[in-house]
Amino acid sequence: MNLLLTTTGDANNKVKAPLILYNKTTHQQHSPDMASPSTTTLLIIPTFVSFLLALSSLSPILSVPILLDSSHHSPENQTFRPPKELIKLKRVRSYLKKINKSASPDGDLIDCVLSHLQPAFDHPQLQGQKPLEPPERPKGFDESVDLETESFQLWTSSGESCPDGTIPIRRTTEEDVLRASSLQRFGRKLNRNVRRDSTSSNHEHAVVFVNGDQYYGAKASINVWAPYVADQYEFSLSQIWVISGSFGDDLNTIEAGWQAHSLNRVSPELYGDNYPRFFTYWTTDAYQATGCYNLLCSGFVQTNNKIAIGASISPRSSYNGKQFDIGVMVWKDPKHGHWWLEYGSGLLVGYWPSFLFTHLREHANMVQFGGEIVNTRPNDVHTLTQMGSGHFATEGFGKASYFRNLQVVDWDNNLLPLSNLHLLADHSSCYDIRAGKNNVWGDYFYYGGPGRNIRCP
Repeated sequence: MNLLLTTTGDANNKVKAPLILYNKTTHQQHSPDMASPSTTTLLIIPTFVSFLLALSSLSPILSVPILLDSSHHSPENQTFRPPKELIKLKRVRSYLKKINKSASPDGDLIDCVLSHLQPAFDHPQLQGQKPLEPPERPKGFDESVDLETESFQLWTSSGESCPDGTIPIRRTTEEDVLRASSLQRFGRKLNRNVRRDSTSSNHEHAVVFVNGDQYYGAKASINVWAPYVADQYEFSLSQIWVISGSFGDDLNTIEAGWQAHSLNRVSPELYGDNYPRFFTYWTTDAYQATGCYNLLCSGFVQTNNKIAIGASISPRSSYNGKQFDIGVMVWKDPKHGHWWLEYGSGLLVGYWPSFLFTHLREHANMVQFGGEIVNTRPNDVHTLTQMGSGHFATEGFGKASYFRNLQVVDWDNNLLPLSNLHLLADHSSCYDIRAGKNNVWGDYFYYGGPGRNIRCP
């Protein structure tokens, strides 16, 4: 007789029970002094039944496994699923494959998160709500776009997107957080004194701006490059600012565009690489305690399942080569009063609820387009961090970076060309700007520069 211990009972209350197996024999001779097989069986069965009854009082469900062949495989290692379960499992695996993205070529991990579980809905005024339906676009909006010149995102290069009902979120890692100066400052711009021209001691700009009116949005196409960023505490960005307030502690801004950081992996900033990345930002107190980049706090509500805010942009422009740009539009929905963001050729990304703001709850009093860098003056000389393409505006198309088709939105939700625009390059020997206008690009400008050079020590 062979005894094989097998596991019975439920998954949480496994019990070892003996299963009686007999070797097959033919013409076996038995000693007169030995009990016959039938006698042995009669003795064992009552004992075995009593044993099972005792076990049943300990286990809520007791099942006796059946060996289907003579190989004596443990039932624990065998999985038998009915066809319906197999179909369900196949669907689950297919869904998980959709929402658990593999690393994109830039090393990012993109998670597909259920829309109602995104960070925005942690805000007390948004809890229990759902994302809003798309708003009415501004009048005069032209959805036609030259796809040959438009940039998208590297993680979607193989046709990836998230399923309906979810949004793509770039995964935040321990490395990302540890690069910040503190947990409280993670995902926020550094504190700085902001003047009306948006300059400060170590932030340098080359921008076009309009003010003196009430603005309800802005739109432009922004040339995309991968500028060199020299220091781990610096960045280079190109963006639209929608601004309101007194430029004191009550400054409100909404910002969107692309940003590059140092390639140094110990950079305290967000990404730890120098890819140009699509980003957003908002604040209601001049970058002090409110607001954040992208989706790193409760605020911006994303509605799009194809755009990952914070993901790298691809392709990028090259010197004397092909040029690529991204369309960015921010405008105030006349019906609900929220500020919406559009990316590329008509892709609605999401919105900033109006209750986040004080002054911008009504309108903006300034709109700004252009480039900004941080200059930490390493070794007491100007940084080599580039703005835009790293070349001066005078070099023109294919060499200098540009903004084209600049527009603002008025009180009646109309897209209009700029009027009474101003140019500002606060360190023109390091980064300069030159504006123009034509029938194809409307209002446009070239901007940027290499940073430190003979004229910029």
